[in-house]
Amino acid sequence: MKPLKHSSLVLKITALIVGAVAVAFCLAWLMLKGGMSGWISLPLVLILFLVVGFLFSRKVIAPLVEMRDAAEAMAQGNYGVRVNSTSNDEIGQLATSFNVMGGELEHADQMRRDLIANVSHELRTPVAALQALVENMADGVVEPTSANLESILNQTHRLSDLIAFLLDLSRMEAGAASLEISTFDFRDFIDDTLEPLEIADAGHDHGVKVNVPRGIMIEADQDRLRQLFTNIISNAMKHSTDGSNILIEGHQDLNTGNIVANVINFGSQIPPEDRSDIFRRYVKGVGKPGTSSGGTGLGLSIARWAAQLHGGTVNVVDDERGTDFQIELPKYHISDDEEKMGKERTFATSNTNTAAPQNNRR
Repeated sequence: MKPLKHSSLVLKITALIVGAVAVAFCLAWLMLKGGMSGWISLPLVLILFLVVGFLFSRKVIAPLVEMRDAAEAMAQGNYGVRVNSTSNDEIGQLATSFNVMGGELEHADQMRRDLIANVSHELRTPVAALQALVENMADGVVEPTSANLESILNQTHRLSDLIAFLLDLSRMEAGAASLEISTFDFRDFIDDTLEPLEIADAGHDHGVKVNVPRGIMIEADQDRLRQLFTNIISNAMKHSTDGSNILIEGHQDLNTGNIVANVINFGSQIPPEDRSDIFRRYVKGVGKPGTSSGGTGLGLSIARWAAQLHGGTVNVVDDERGTDFQIELPKYHISDDEEKMGKERTFATSNTNTAAPQNNRR
């Protein structure tokens, strides 16, 4: 049976009932006109009605049976199963949504496995280097010189950064993080954030130009914003060829009052269809042609999370000069209690305004 082309399951059921009643009436009328007894014609009509209803209901609930079987398979860890969507009604839309959910679960499971592999690799490298250096020093093969101690310090920094990534990931999963709000100059903040990044990037010779006026004050958590801008600027450096330029712009939007910053690496572009995926957890982008960007695939998702904690946004916007990450942040921080109080104040004001005309009429 071909599915009915109605867009609503209600219309299908209504059409079935009306059609069955019409057919039953016509058959009963013909049987009675032919002289058949009502005690015989009525059971025949009911049997026909039941057969048609059974065949139709099987067709309608077939996607539901598929979804039940697919859900049981997913419960066993098989996220690759999908159901066939053969109609445009509510059940067909449910099947489509189920397939989308299955795709997201499959993607998340694959990214989880990749994360475990990436984290294991990222941990093994500095740990192996630290172990070798410490063992050589303990055996007297290597002297504890400043250069060797600095190498150990660099490896511990690498471990610390990875642990910080994992802690941020756990905070994102929990959906909670505390903010230490302070007021500071946005340009000074950018300079302080950029200084260690330029030192770490010395071997790649990236030119960074900052076009942010001084005197723009902002209320925010400096540590969280430093995560945000460090990840965005590091991403721009990582995805730029050696010797290329990076531009950091910033201004206050006169219409909204928000602080708007743009981090642009010239030359490279991100296709519009990939711009939302790069902010997903565990998704690793491609850096220079033919190379992987490496890392854990958490940097940009943590950057967006840090912006959302402040009520801001991070997006890739169109820019003919290159990849442009636009960060928009509110100038003044509004706590959850203040936002709740503002909503209650607005509600009370609206009630007062509504009640006032009634008092005047009395």
